[in-house]
Amino acid sequence: MSDLSGKFSRSWLLFVSSIQIIGRQPKLLLFPAMAFASTIVVILCFLSPIALLPTGHTWGQLEHWKGVAHRLFELAPSGGSTRHAIPTTTAEIYLVVLYLASMFCATFFNVASYHEIIKALAGDEVSIGEGLRFANSRLRAILIWSLFAGAVGLIIMALEKRFGWVGRWVMRFVGMAWSVASVFVIPVIVREECANPFALLRTSAATLKKTWGESLIGYVGITIGSWIILLGSLALLVAVGLMLALLHHPVLILTVVALWVLALVAFSYLISVANKIFRGALYVYASEGVVPAPYSVELLDAAWKVKKG
Repeated sequence: MSDLSGKFSRSWLLFVSSIQIIGRQPKLLLFPAMAFASTIVVILCFLSPIALLPTGHTWGQLEHWKGVAHRLFELAPSGGSTRHAIPTTTAEIYLVVLYLASMFCATFFNVASYHEIIKALAGDEVSIGEGLRFANSRLRAILIWSLFAGAVGLIIMALEKRFGWVGRWVMRFVGMAWSVASVFVIPVIVREECANPFALLRTSAATLKKTWGESLIGYVGITIGSWIILLGSLALLVAVGLMLALLHHPVLILTVVALWVLALVAFSYLISVANKIFRGALYVYASEGVVPAPYSVELLDAAWKVKKG
């Protein structure tokens, strides 16, 4: 019981430490929003030509969209008299290109974000412009890694679809192993002028190998801290909802639920940034032996249990 209590205590301290850095450098919250906005723009740029395909009908007519669907999908028999729609080769290629373009946008802004996170961990001021300029200076590495990681992801998804349920579980395990091995690739791109995706992956895995999976304690720690707040807010929501239900205020109940959903979205966003900051702190500690404030040696050792060489 005491061990479990200690884990919860460390988890909460890790969570609070990451939030403190956001409090000192709130500009770090802007990078995920910029990444999301750029991804939306890319998707719209790709989808607009499809929506405007000439079909002999106006954009607002149902026949136009049916014509677009016939260009992108074809019916294939699925047993008996039933058929199911499958994407055409052209549509599949288009989706792959869209996926890789979105991957590039996400990687670009992640590199910019981690560059500024590492600066914030060192006590320096965060700058959106400097982060973007740095990411632009690593454009070759970002492009090559995006293509490489995107190709790996597509291969894993294709193999999952091809094999039965046993094969799918195996490929999911492979996908999880890939995610773990590549966990520090973005910080490595920030720290090292290397565009070789195999070298980036090898460096990331080597950094992880120093602790071999112990970092999962840390990641769960941030998750536990966020779940404590989430469950607490849910309990409060239920209590307020029951009270308003007894007072027969349905409009107020809907308002409270809507506000809770908005708060949940905002909190999830905050947690995603806190996770990146914590991962950055772990990378700095594992690769350089530096303990970024406000973290402590005890906290990071508990998360990593770094093997002494």
